[in-house]
Amino acid sequence: MAARSPRMTVIELLIKVSGSAYSNLALDGALSGTDYDKREKAFISRLFYGVIERKLTLDHIISLYSKKPLQKLDSSVLAILETGLYQILYMDSVPDSAAVDESVKLARKCGRSSAAGFVNAVLRNFIRDGKKFPLPKDKIKRLSVEYSCGEALARRLTEQYGYDTAAKFLADSLEPHKLYLRVNNVKTTTEHLLMQLDESGISAKASQIADNCIEAESMGDIEKCPLFAGGMFHVQDLSSQLCCKALDPHSGETILDICAAPGGKSFTIAEMTGDSCLLYSCELHQKRAELIRKGAERLGLSSIKPLQNDAKIYNENFPQFDKILCDVPCSGTGVIRSKPEIKYLDMNAAERLPEIQYAILETASRYLKSSGELVYSTCSVLKDENDGVIDRFLSEHSDFEGVSFLEDIGKPFGGYKAVIFPSDLDCEGFFISKIRKK
Repeated sequence: MAARSPRMTVIELLIKVSGSAYSNLALDGALSGTDYDKREKAFISRLFYGVIERKLTLDHIISLYSKKPLQKLDSSVLAILETGLYQILYMDSVPDSAAVDESVKLARKCGRSSAAGFVNAVLRNFIRDGKKFPLPKDKIKRLSVEYSCGEALARRLTEQYGYDTAAKFLADSLEPHKLYLRVNNVKTTTEHLLMQLDESGISAKASQIADNCIEAESMGDIEKCPLFAGGMFHVQDLSSQLCCKALDPHSGETILDICAAPGGKSFTIAEMTGDSCLLYSCELHQKRAELIRKGAERLGLSSIKPLQNDAKIYNENFPQFDKILCDVPCSGTGVIRSKPEIKYLDMNAAERLPEIQYAILETASRYLKSSGELVYSTCSVLKDENDGVIDRFLSEHSDFEGVSFLEDIGKPFGGYKAVIFPSDLDCEGFFISKIRKK
């Protein structure tokens, strides 16, 4: 039997992730071992992720109605107000009166009976005011409140791409993200997998942009799907699949994926060669290298060689490679659709990333054969992690040149580097650049 109500579970989760727990891991842990039905699990997921996604907007509203500063509010009371407001603003299936009443009950259940009247007043006053709230006049603060994004990220995006593009990107980040699957063409075909998904009651269709790519509706716990367990596919966003397509791997080639865990791009590269390449799939930590091994085993891919390796340090035991994928650690600003907590990260902490990224790229380039090709990629849209790194490398390494890729797809491709925004292809934000050793 479920130990607590769905709303109480959300409150506990929000308090937990405020201490920097990963939202997806926290949610999975909270739902496992409970008897919540499908509808209750969907409600918990929607409310939990929704509050994280809209936190700054919700907190702005609370600040308008609370005499006490937000930082002085009890953490449970703040979470209750956030969930109440989210239901009122964004969940049409929940009547306003129910959102208020349940929030007041939660205050009492959390041992905050003295705050029950305060919770009731804030929510009812907001409803009485027509559920409208003023936005700041300052452009950066407005972006921050309207799209619930840290001011530092809003400022960086505006400086690099202009206000309109920044606003469009942040607005798109609040839209539901698509679920993309990569068909394991070593075991099956797109047509056959689509038929099997349909027989399992899962709505899906083939992508018009990438081969062996499927757009699917929500599948719940994917690891419990027999087709997943049988190695018929792995989950991979379209942008990551296009990254592998840009690398253009072929049968018989020796290939390096230098920052590979959890292994999705390695799996796709191996599948694109018909599992007939030699692919060194590297990761700094042995446990993460083990994830790659297990994934390759599930998919039945024998060409992948998982290895523990420090990407910043030259490994004299490595051979020379025909192709190298250099998908470096990054701020993750491109994937805020699926990981909204990234919007609130301290951007100062990301300032050291370009040096790390450059060190990895420079080391990786030393493994490349003459005329070999390297793809540098991140799941970030920030220019200092992308254009800044690759352009610096080309200016300091005259023996390398940019290579145009994926021209047939059109925008944003057609040069040696491309930043993908969600509005371009309805996928996660991403950066890809391709270079060749002369």
